[in-house]
Amino acid sequence: MKNMALPKMATVKPKTALKKTQKTYPQNLLNQKFNPDKPNQVWSTDFTYISIGYKKYVYLCAIIDLYSRKYIAWKLSHRMDAKLACDTLELALNKRKIEGTLLFHSDQGSQFKAREFRKIIDDNNIMHSFSKPRYPYDNAVTEAFFKYLKHRQINQKNYQNIKQVQLDCFEYIENFYNNYIPHTANLGLTPNQKEENYFNAIK
Repeated sequence: MKNMALPKMATVKPKTALKKTQKTYPQNLLNQKFNPDKPNQVWSTDFTYISIGYKKYVYLCAIIDLYSRKYIAWKLSHRMDAKLACDTLELALNKRKIEGTLLFHSDQGSQFKAREFRKIIDDNNIMHSFSKPRYPYDNAVTEAFFKYLKHRQINQKNYQNIKQVQLDCFEYIENFYNNYIPHTANLGLTPNQKEENYFNAIK
């Protein structure tokens, strides 16, 4: 056999030219630019959970206007679903007068990709921006708000039902945070002061 110069049997499988398919994600239009020039230019949203007993939770969805850091809409529900996201966005749209294009930022949760949520986005000509997967820094302002909400208010309580959570969230967000929490991004002004100054200047 050695003298017959027969070719060796192939022991290595030939390499294919197939490439791994790269995952594509919705675009991050915000790109951590957290300081827009005016109100109703960029809103951001997220969910958090709040315990109301052993293995029982309610869910808070909140929307912030990044210009002033004001929380303009929030809602609670026993379910973290598309309806909660839709109801919160519709509440914000009913409260605010949108002029020009609104950029709305969220994570890539299924609630924000649901058909009914997309319809609200499209019907109001809103540009939707998404955080990168598992990258909370893309929504750092909202993440920080939830952290301080829980530290200052929520974690000190033992809630038994959603009504108790509703009262405390109203007290913190509407009465305390928007009125009394100064922000470095606002040059020391509270969210309500920052917006009031803006609208007074353009009268």
